[in-house]
Amino acid sequence: MKKKQVNKIKKKTKKAKGKIIKKIIKKKLIKKINTNKSKIEKKVENLRITKSSEQKLEIKKIKKQETAKKEYKPKDYVVYPKHGVGQILSVSTKSIGGIEVQCYEIKFEKDKALGLLPVNKQIYLRPLSTINQVNKSIYILKSKPKIKRSMWSRRAQEYEQKITSGKIYDLAEVVRDLNKGDDLMIDQSYSERQLFEKAYERILSEFQIVMNISKEETQKKLNKALKRNLEALVTKIETTQKEIVETPK
Repeated sequence: MKKKQVNKIKKKTKKAKGKIIKKIIKKKLIKKINTNKSKIEKKVENLRITKSSEQKLEIKKIKKQETAKKEYKPKDYVVYPKHGVGQILSVSTKSIGGIEVQCYEIKFEKDKALGLLPVNKQIYLRPLSTINQVNKSIYILKSKPKIKRSMWSRRAQEYEQKITSGKIYDLAEVVRDLNKGDDLMIDQSYSERQLFEKAYERILSEFQIVMNISKEETQKKLNKALKRNLEALVTKIETTQKEIVETPK
């Protein structure tokens, strides 16, 4: 009887142990499954992110730049500070770096050049001066020069800034201050003459279009305001050259 009882107890303990082991194994398996599941889910999420990013990279949309309201139209004359007077040939859309940009195509007759300027940068342009502004500029040209007693390099820099500002009154001041009258070719240094001619040509081209007269007539008006009698200067140079040739040895 005792043996039978012992055997029964052993069997019961074995069964209990087996059940406990099964439970432990089951728990471990569930844990493994859960961890594997979470890993798989993470991988799937990563794949989704990479796929979506790849898809975004593949789609190339041409962006359109924000454009301001066009203030100028083809055939209009404008002043661009760095180049002077120009005429708008057309307004067209150009693709720059994958972005569609509306641009003015401007022809600069003086430099024999074509330029492109985005419409949203049209603040750098200005319309031609009015006839009243031209008359005020002529008044400035007739006034007394205001020459500072500073070093020429500093004054030259100031004159250059005035020229590139594109402002008609600033241009008139440069022409007035660097004007030497009939002694233009004699008293001026090369750099002075260069700055004078640059400002003179720009103001001349603008005056010509505003006043709607020929270049020769515009030059006469400018030279009269500046008291530059170039014809008399040419005859003076010619007579001095003749005197030098005719002088006996």
